[in-house]
Amino acid sequence: MSKLCWSVLGNSQKLDGGSMFGNAPKAMWSHWAVVDDANRIDLACRCLLVKDGDRTILFEAGIGAFFSPELRARYGVQESEHMLLRNLAAIGVQPTDIDVVVLSHLHFDHAGGVLAAHCEGAAAELVFGNASYVVGEDAWQRAISPHARDRKSFIPELQPLLEATGRLERVVGDQCETLGGDYRLHESNGHTPGMLLAEIRGDQGPIVFCADLIPGVPWVRRAITMGYDRFPELLIDEKAALLDDLVARSGRLFFTHDPDVAVCQLRRNDKGHVVADELSSALHGELA
Repeated sequence: MSKLCWSVLGNSQKLDGGSMFGNAPKAMWSHWAVVDDANRIDLACRCLLVKDGDRTILFEAGIGAFFSPELRARYGVQESEHMLLRNLAAIGVQPTDIDVVVLSHLHFDHAGGVLAAHCEGAAAELVFGNASYVVGEDAWQRAISPHARDRKSFIPELQPLLEATGRLERVVGDQCETLGGDYRLHESNGHTPGMLLAEIRGDQGPIVFCADLIPGVPWVRRAITMGYDRFPELLIDEKAALLDDLVARSGRLFFTHDPDVAVCQLRRNDKGHVVADELSSALHGELA
């Protein structure tokens, strides 16, 4: 069955460019991103909406608006409104329409959007009240028992809320009962243990939601990693394997953090390196 795909922006961020291009000097990465006077670069939190028959599936939820004003400023979140909900409404999708939410991992800039906007004194609550949730088992375990280095990247209130729905699938392997056989899950451990990269099989070839393995076009370069990556050398090897595989299968990448590009094709340049090609700023109900 054909699937229709939309790119949907959530809340945007500004983060330190040196952290985002951790192993590259500014003399290099400044050609790829514009910095503000605080050395921060613009980042999107882009989600992928797929209509698959009678199901509406949301891949990730961005950072959302759950932070208090103080933490919103600390983490560079630019809007106080829950932009994902606003932008879903603009294409006729209400929170209750979402049947499945797939979370690559549980860092707050990928999962925070499943929570309601901050309201002083109010308890955290989920906004997609009818949804089933999919997350990798290893990513789940990392979130409930984080390392000191990335403890602040998780939302302690989130895991109990997801469990309480009774509609949480913690995935082991590359297949998921909730999604079914048209979706493959690539596990990646270089950024954080157990991150899942969802592959959507469609009429136009596969699309991979590459999450923080490849946050945007500059990171398609194999050797470029982030300061936030737990295991950079492993990440480079995982990236190389995925890019080689997708080039061979005419696959595409979907970017969550690139401020300008939602999806791209891949090709080899004259040096044999895999590079981004045919960049698209958005998907507007295109066939997968």
